[in-house]
Amino acid sequence: MRLKVDEGNDVLYFRLDETAIVDSEEIKPGVILDYNQKGDVVGVEILHVRERVSPLLLKTLQFETV
Repeated sequence: MRLKVDEGNDVLYFRLDETAIVDSEEIKPGVILDYNQKGDVVGVEILHVRERVSPLLLKTLQFETV
């Protein structure tokens, strides 16, 4: 898994695996899912992150497992 914050373009991208992306769908304004050949979600892209999360929170990543 990879998490990338592109501050210059105001984008957050979460990649679940490295299989090829064959389709993408904007499920809500600014929220895009990437799909592989099998139709599995392999990536989530969130545009205009600064409108959704404070810049301070973007600097801190909390990873939680249950």
